[in-house]
Amino acid sequence: MILAAGRGERMRPLTDTLPKPLLEVKGKPLIIWHIEKLVASGFSEIVINIAHLGYKIPEYLGDGTSYGVKISYSDEQISGALESAGGIKKALSLLGDAPFLVVNGDIFCDYDFNASFDLEDKKAHLILVKNPPHNPNGDFGLNDTLVLNEAEHMYTFSGIGYYNPALFDSVSETKSALAPLLRDAIENKNISGEVHLSDWHDIGTPQRLEDINKAIH
Repeated sequence: MILAAGRGERMRPLTDTLPKPLLEVKGKPLIIWHIEKLVASGFSEIVINIAHLGYKIPEYLGDGTSYGVKISYSDEQISGALESAGGIKKALSLLGDAPFLVVNGDIFCDYDFNASFDLEDKKAHLILVKNPPHNPNGDFGLNDTLVLNEAEHMYTFSGIGYYNPALFDSVSETKSALAPLLRDAIENKNISGEVHLSDWHDIGTPQRLEDINKAIH
């Protein structure tokens, strides 16, 4: 699943006329970078949630045929964006009963998606990165492969995670943030993780978009 429903307030005025995942890095929309990498990694079905100017995303992508993948859309345009946990909950009927990958539509990274990732007995597996300047204190710690809420060395959640649908049993199809849900599961030692040390960018502001376009060759 690609999360693509956010308003992108910090990206204004760019997002006044375009949903954030359609903003371009080196002439290619962010969401296309994801789709091409997911297809190359063996994924054959992708769910995309849409809200702000959401109709523009299926207009651009269609059903995914031209990218070699089946794309389905979870439409939040009427309700308004449901945030990450609410959006995932609404999309579960499209995602099915097996564990699935979720990636934020507004990041740019070289993480290798794994279509056959095994969660084993965990509710989720989070990809963490080194803390960027805009999040110096980080989000989570890591003890071997066990994610912690607090630790001496903290990392930032990359916006990439593998999830068991059961994690969302307590969530309703209303606005619901992902972080509290993760923190509760972490307290119960139900979430594993790893640190991705290579390239990762949160394209959250026009300046960061400009910076990544200058940095990528």
